[in-house]
Amino acid sequence: MSTDNEQVILRREKLLALRAAGHDPFAVHRYERSHCAASIVAEIERIETAAGAEPVNWEEAEFPVQIAGRLMAIRRQGKSVWADLHDQSGKIQLWAKPDVLADFEQFGELDLGDLIGLTGKAFRTRRGEPSVRIESWTLLAKALRPLPDKFHGLHDVETRYRQRYLDLMVNEEAREIFTKRSRAISGLRQHLDGLGFLEVETPVMQPIYGGAAARPFVTHHNALDMNLFLRIAPELYLKRLIVGGFEKVYEIGRLFRNEGVDTRHNPEFTTIETYTAYADFEDVMRQAEGIICAMAEAANGHLQVRYRDQDIDLTPPWQRLSLLGSVHEATGVDFACLSDDAEARAACAHLELEDIQKENLAGLLDKTFEKFVQPSLVQPTFVTEYPVVISPLAKRLRPDSELTARFEIFIGGEEVGNAFSELNDPLDQRARFESQVAMRAQGDQEAHPLDEDYLRALEYGMPPAGGLGIGIDRIIMLLTDKQSLREVILFPHMRPEAGEG
Repeated sequence: MSTDNEQVILRREKLLALRAAGHDPFAVHRYERSHCAASIVAEIERIETAAGAEPVNWEEAEFPVQIAGRLMAIRRQGKSVWADLHDQSGKIQLWAKPDVLADFEQFGELDLGDLIGLTGKAFRTRRGEPSVRIESWTLLAKALRPLPDKFHGLHDVETRYRQRYLDLMVNEEAREIFTKRSRAISGLRQHLDGLGFLEVETPVMQPIYGGAAARPFVTHHNALDMNLFLRIAPELYLKRLIVGGFEKVYEIGRLFRNEGVDTRHNPEFTTIETYTAYADFEDVMRQAEGIICAMAEAANGHLQVRYRDQDIDLTPPWQRLSLLGSVHEATGVDFACLSDDAEARAACAHLELEDIQKENLAGLLDKTFEKFVQPSLVQPTFVTEYPVVISPLAKRLRPDSELTARFEIFIGGEEVGNAFSELNDPLDQRARFESQVAMRAQGDQEAHPLDEDYLRALEYGMPPAGGLGIGIDRIIMLLTDKQSLREVILFPHMRPEAGEG
């Protein structure tokens, strides 16, 4: 069997021979198509339905088509050549006959992966296969590299992610994942637009980053001679729009966080954030249910999900749990009674958590919840009442409360969203920002910076509002039963290959 390098040499030689004969396969600018593969199949089925019980005489019922796509299989049978042509809609079988096709021999010399356009007659074969009998064809692009072996496919994870174009070319499942992703986002937009939301765009490069606890990427603007940050969240800009008078806004966009890469994290990812004036976190719970259900319906056509070998029902209403109450029940540790980091470390000493002595109270609460409660949250769940110390932008449940009107969404044991009644008291917000600045001074690199312009906006008055953020990539993981974000992001970030810069 020829090696890939030998195949590349042979294909290049074919290209040179074609050009020497005056046929450049890369010279075509466009190719008009009358059908795609799926529409040919649909038309064949329409003809058969119209015929009723009578068998279709395809010698009379065949119809002309002009199509284009990639050759994914070529096989000789007697004096004929059969091939499979793939386009975005699916595949169609081709039939080349020497008594019909003038350049039959040249067609037989084509390679897997070549892109062609052709005219012919569509029909169903005696074996029941929708097919096109070729009458003329044009080489639209020559594939100079061989495709993966069709019997083994492309299974190497590293190659699939680095060469996503090849993954999409040969793996139908990969194409289906990203088709579902597109449908889910389209369904999300239609749902929010139908509720009267306005889609907006806010800066990706920001002079002060905020809206989340994360490390940013830093870039430099030469003309202004200033550092800018790729946004870790659009939140503070979207709430400026609420101050300005827009009452229902949303943004679907990319966020950037300078953090590790694993199955649940990618430094560049997609979220949806919504903000609704005169609403609270109870309203936003119903909104979140509606958004995720709309995405599921658009992608899969139903609200039942199979994820990690578990059946999940997205039908509202979803269950609710208190953060502190659930941790107390699971571990016996009552974080509501702990006043400082030392007390928290002592209370958690028996839980076998890693790096206890390096964590503060908020970090220990997060670790404890993640280990002892989160894995059990398979069915959709709102976890509520987060402490003020880890919720610098959320409104307190009551003026004297140390808990906030905040919830996070968990499905399939994964956190997929975050929401709260927005803090609109500029004095309280300033005090919390200052507390975050102090935490940063003590070494917390993810503490929230102080944003004076945002505080100034609040001083003009922001109405009560509910905000919501949902990780779209994680929802797509759920809807497609994938275990890694890299499966649902077209071009995930990876370490450079050997020899790359």
